[in-house]
Amino acid sequence: MRLTELPRTTGFRLALMFLVLFGTCSLLLFAFVYWQTVGYMAREQDGWLRRESANFSTLSPDDRQLRLREHTRGDPGGRRPFGEFDADGRWLAGNLASLPTELHATDQPINFSLFSADARTPFRGYATRLPNGHWLVVAQNVHEPREFEELMVRAMFGAGLLTLIFGFAGAVAVGVSSMRRIDAITLAIRRIVTGDLSERLPVESGGGDLNRLTHEVNGMLDNLERLVHEVKGVCDSIAHDLRTPLTRLLGGLERALRRATTPEEFRSSIADAIDEVSALLKTFNALLRISEIEAGARRAGFTQVSLSTVLADVVEFYQPLAEEKQLSLELVGGATPTEATLPGDPSLLFDAIGNLVDNAIKFTPPGGKVVVRLDGQHHLLSVTDNGPGILPSERKAVLNRFHRSEPSRSTPGNGLGLSLVAVIAHLHDMKVDITDAAPGCCVSLSWPEANSTTP
Repeated sequence: MRLTELPRTTGFRLALMFLVLFGTCSLLLFAFVYWQTVGYMAREQDGWLRRESANFSTLSPDDRQLRLREHTRGDPGGRRPFGEFDADGRWLAGNLASLPTELHATDQPINFSLFSADARTPFRGYATRLPNGHWLVVAQNVHEPREFEELMVRAMFGAGLLTLIFGFAGAVAVGVSSMRRIDAITLAIRRIVTGDLSERLPVESGGGDLNRLTHEVNGMLDNLERLVHEVKGVCDSIAHDLRTPLTRLLGGLERALRRATTPEEFRSSIADAIDEVSALLKTFNALLRISEIEAGARRAGFTQVSLSTVLADVVEFYQPLAEEKQLSLELVGGATPTEATLPGDPSLLFDAIGNLVDNAIKFTPPGGKVVVRLDGQHHLLSVTDNGPGILPSERKAVLNRFHRSEPSRSTPGNGLGLSLVAVIAHLHDMKVDITDAAPGCCVSLSWPEANSTTP
């Protein structure tokens, strides 16, 4: 983290922007308060001066001079000097020694100063022309109001300075925190770029927009890691599962090349090679179909599908195979009133349920029973057999591509049947559950109530 990059951080710039905005608003507020306070004090002073001047002006000359002498005795410090002067400005009465020349030229209260041996004292005064031509001057010491005004200015300046200092410090803190967070995220991204898909962006406590973003990115990384591992697993499984048939194919062709001498022997070797290639093509076609379904393109063609109709078609299609293996294939709940419909692709649903029935028939011993059940009211369909079942530790893994449980190793297949079922179920917002039928296995598909309608 370099401090030279601090001014370029968004957090620092935003904090400075709000500091400038807050400082400007505070300055305007302080100016308004100062203007209102000083104006109010000046209006109060001027109002008092005018009232006192009016009171003295209405008195007779003798009464006025008597009141001025009383006022002088009551104001020994001269904080509110009053005085009466003749037309030439000579003092007649009061504790104001001389007539301020500034008061001659205006009929409004004005500021003036009186000088003594050691000080200059500010006053605000008002002069009135009496009927006899004399001047009446009423004044008030404004030293304390001036000090209060200066105190307000100093307080506002100090508050503004502290606001700038703490605001700038806060902007720096926000910028540094943002830089540290970005540095941590950048470091994590660099690790991810180098191939460490287990790395995740750091998430701090307290929430915030950046935390929301990192949560979403981490979720994306979880899916990416899962997909990469799935692709790696698929590649490994393809390499492992295709090696055996390719080895058999190569061995058969080499034997035919070395040993076959008659057309019948060549035809037999070619037929075996065709069978091996056909099995490989079926595997690749299944993989391509799974990828196509995962892409979600088939969702655009969804229509309302009657599950009872699909189940009846599946049972009818696999009935001959079940009879050939001496198995009982039974459909339960496939007719109204428990009939359920949901949006979907009928051919894909047929394939998914057909794969489940095919697996059940494949692994159920002769004399066994396969039951296809539809419970529309509980949004559930299941295929149950009484074969060897699936170990609890493998019930999740069998939904992965090319995975085959131990009892099925000796049975023909490519390990993609249940993977295809899982992909089709996901496309239809269904959940796949594998449970123990004691004995045997029960594979059920359930779907949310919002997707289903039951007549």
